[in-house]
Amino acid sequence: MITTPAFAGKRFAVLGLARSGMAAVESLLAGGAEVTAWDSREEPRRALEGRVELADPLTIDLAGYAGIVVSPGVPLNTHPIATHAASCGVPVIGDIELFALARPHLPAHRVVGITGTNGKSTTTALVHHVLQSAALPTRMGGNIGLPVLGQAPLPPGGVYVLELSSYQIDLTHSLACDVAALLNITPDHLDRYAGFEAYAASKARLFEMQHADQAAVFGVGDPETAAVAARELARHQPGKVRSVDGSDLLQLQPGWPTLQGPHNLQNAAIAVAIAEALGLTPAQWGPALASFRGLPHRMERVAEAGGVLFVNDSKATNPASTAPALAAFPPNPNKRIHWIVGGLPKGDDLDDCAPHFGNIAAAYTIGEAGPLFAELLAPHMPVVRSEMMCDAIQQAMAAARPGDVILLSPACASFDQFRDYEARGDSFRQIVQALIADQDPAAAEGTH
Repeated sequence: MITTPAFAGKRFAVLGLARSGMAAVESLLAGGAEVTAWDSREEPRRALEGRVELADPLTIDLAGYAGIVVSPGVPLNTHPIATHAASCGVPVIGDIELFALARPHLPAHRVVGITGTNGKSTTTALVHHVLQSAALPTRMGGNIGLPVLGQAPLPPGGVYVLELSSYQIDLTHSLACDVAALLNITPDHLDRYAGFEAYAASKARLFEMQHADQAAVFGVGDPETAAVAARELARHQPGKVRSVDGSDLLQLQPGWPTLQGPHNLQNAAIAVAIAEALGLTPAQWGPALASFRGLPHRMERVAEAGGVLFVNDSKATNPASTAPALAAFPPNPNKRIHWIVGGLPKGDDLDDCAPHFGNIAAAYTIGEAGPLFAELLAPHMPVVRSEMMCDAIQQAMAAARPGDVILLSPACASFDQFRDYEARGDSFRQIVQALIADQDPAAAEGTH
């Protein structure tokens, strides 16, 4: 567990007792803080009985508290806790800010912070893998894996690699990353912000917390990211800011089985730039990119049967994140895409995907967005109104021929039919494996 004596004798409130909230409570208690905690669910409250004061922070006087720690899922633009905390002069923070406060008491280390609308989980996991392959002590946390506060501190020389959502950055005020990276900025989560400009400004704050001698890495491809890069280029020391597109790595990409497509080329380029900012050489990062196995639900190859490849890209919850998946399989008469698309829509168009419609043999629409997407896509490709995932997979399998790809890349949130994108991806994987087993039990043994 990561903690600090700087918490001793101070009072904190924690609102939201899921994994990161529970880790924050334990870290604060271990550091000697007095903690008031609350969750709408009874089970986590019961788990803390006798160790904390159980009270809803909205109902108590917060004057004198050092901070209120809230879950990133709490919408600060609408939840009354923000106004209540401000009236008491108490900062609203998250578990990443607690980690930042603990840093001076940890063994000498470095921190990598990675943000962006799309690709940050893959890039974070890739950087972590590269560091592990180079035998550097490393921990991965933030918006991926285990809460960073719940993990054991690294020995001297270690590197913490943090995936940071805009929500987490909003709750962080003093995290000066030794290397910070921004992959891209496209419209998303606009229900939490006054507009796209405010969302982009949230991402930019990761760099505003840095010192001028720390490194910053940027993707290339959208004007908002370019604008942040230009500001930081003027603020950082010479040589500390890099913008990369992966063109120098293009000849290496065929050797990376799980990093295909232009989006993964840029993810890899960001990871390489981060690794080099940390002092690693091509001899260290090169083999690691080839051995990276990828993440579940992110262009995950779940099976291959009868010459047909099944790919689970359930993490693609908006059109901008689906577009690179469609681009990963360029037009080829022997490799056509059967695209399963739909869910709870985040917008009323698929414009980001349009440049890649020529790669698609047919679309199979599902979920709440199905009727709208079917109308949008019908002028450009054959469309099957599948409605349900199982039907879409069966219909795609019936139409696919050897060399084709059956791709789940929904361009939508999952909440109309599934608990989350992981449940949607798990369902895809399970249905695929069951259908393959029904057709050819011997082939099912080769699924993965």
